Amino acid sequence: MNALIFVVDSLLMLAVFAFLLRLMLQVARANFRNPLAQAVVRLTNWLVLPLRRVLPPIGRFDTASLVALVLVQLLRKLLVLSIAMGGVPDIAVLLQVSLVDLYLTVLQFYTFAIIIYALMSFVAGGGYNPAAALLGELCEPLLGPVRRIVPPLAGLDLSPVFVLIGLQALRILLNG
Repeated sequence: MNALIFVVDSLLMLAVFAFLLRLMLQVARANFRNPLAQAVVRLTNWLVLPLRRVLPPIGRFDTASLVALVLVQLLRKLLVLSIAMGGVPDIAVLLQVSLVDLYLTVLQFYTFAIIIYALMSFVAGGGYNPAAALLGELCEPLLGPVRRIVPPLAGLDLSPVFVLIGLQALRILLNG
């Protein structure tokens, strides 16, 4: 049973990450001509496009992408909890667990994105890399304000360290 839970959770977590990435790209106003961004859009269009017909955007914010993300997260938690408990969980518990887990997933997503972005800045060459460009567009909204407060020290950018500390503090608050 644990193996089944792992497989279902892992596969649906990949779907959650795809929809989360689509939403984060829209929030960060990333370049959707990037090949990786186009791949994310193609992977998630099957749910976002039908939802867009009934959920108009609010200003520049795409409500269909947010609703799609929440629906996939609810499905993930519903299936995992149903398998683990042997029945359908209470709707209130499902909503609470799903939303808290989604917040933690966003924090985890940004934690890994910032670590990878920082590591790529040490090893990446001067050429264009679609993954580095995409990570830059996603991470800069968090790193930029910290850079204005904490300037580079001897050429070393410490903003990722401070952002990671803040993300970990938020994770601790949510788990507590």
